[in-house]
Amino acid sequence: MALSQKTIEIVKSTAPVLETQGVNITSVFYKKMFTNHPELLNIFNHANQSQGRQQTALANMVYAAAKNIDQLETILPAVQQVAFKHRGLGVKPEHYPIVGEHLLLSIKEVLGGAATDEVIEAWAEAYGVIAQVFIDLEEGLYEEAEKQAGGWKDFKSFRVINKVQESDVITSFYLQPADGKPVPTYKPGQYITIRVQIPGEKYTLNRQYSLSVAPGKEYFRISVKKENDFEPNGKVSNYLHDHVSVGDQVEVSAPAGDFHLVEGETSPIALISGGVGLTPMMSMLDTLVQTNTDRKVTFIHSARNEEVHAFAKDAANLVEQLQNGVYYYGYEKPINPNGDHHFTGYITEEFLKDKIAENTVCYICGPVPFLKNVVNMLANLGISEENIRFEFFGPAMQITQETATA
Repeated sequence: MALSQKTIEIVKSTAPVLETQGVNITSVFYKKMFTNHPELLNIFNHANQSQGRQQTALANMVYAAAKNIDQLETILPAVQQVAFKHRGLGVKPEHYPIVGEHLLLSIKEVLGGAATDEVIEAWAEAYGVIAQVFIDLEEGLYEEAEKQAGGWKDFKSFRVINKVQESDVITSFYLQPADGKPVPTYKPGQYITIRVQIPGEKYTLNRQYSLSVAPGKEYFRISVKKENDFEPNGKVSNYLHDHVSVGDQVEVSAPAGDFHLVEGETSPIALISGGVGLTPMMSMLDTLVQTNTDRKVTFIHSARNEEVHAFAKDAANLVEQLQNGVYYYGYEKPINPNGDHHFTGYITEEFLKDKIAENTVCYICGPVPFLKNVVNMLANLGISEENIRFEFFGPAMQITQETATA
């Protein structure tokens, strides 16, 4: 359905106020929606809610939609990223009217008299079009997940067949389908959603974890950092570390995500990670080895110290198998300052400049400050925007917005 010119003009005129009031609107929105539909707390990430990240991400999306309502194709990359997350979490078409109703109520409440009937009607029309874009896209993702060999639509049970400590804070879980069916393939860099019912918790909890091994195995492997810095951010990771053992079962959604190794490219490639951002890079690196690539591969990892550096030997062994691979790693605060590492402190532009050529395709994953710094440094070094590809563990669009305004 095409929007009328009048609707487009009204919605675009609200963009400036949404830029300043967006987080207030989305904060009211989530409070209203969860009060009236607490069952949705079984889907949404409680940690992102409590820390305000989901509110900010939605505010950014609403603002971007208002600003580009006459050319929604410009925000399709962000829409695609969110759609993958929704498919992984089990968001369905019937949820969109609930979201729309409470979003309009929240706009009215926060903007007061400025939200005239005309403005609300325009936004209702615009929301219907935007929601349908998501619904159609997500329907295709559900079908794709279900129809592939070994695939399924929503969640299914997987059994933990192995549990391996990779560092002081990261543990790997090897997962096989409890029904004995094959493990579906996936693109290196994608993630799965783990859904658990923790004793004492009223609602199920979902977290998305990158697959940390190349596809084609008889199992999924996720490598989970035990989060102790925030509450309730660490609920699922602590539960997995402390209470889930070999033989136990967890519910898993099919692999998803648009941050992945692109097949068929021949340019040099750099995999740059910070902390637990290493996990999707291990899947990519493993895949590059399995496919016997002749691309130049530069693997760079930054960790807080030696004790939290996961896969140190595994990464070195994989890089050694490449025809043209190099491996660099460093520590923010090394336990042994004179030990075996390539840099101390943070990754710097000076460190990167003679290691990454301008035609290098760069994949980056890690915490938001790490991503912002590395993305900006690569841009300063002449790496094109299309060759700077990144992922971080949080609500979609936040890093794009922050990087754009950095």
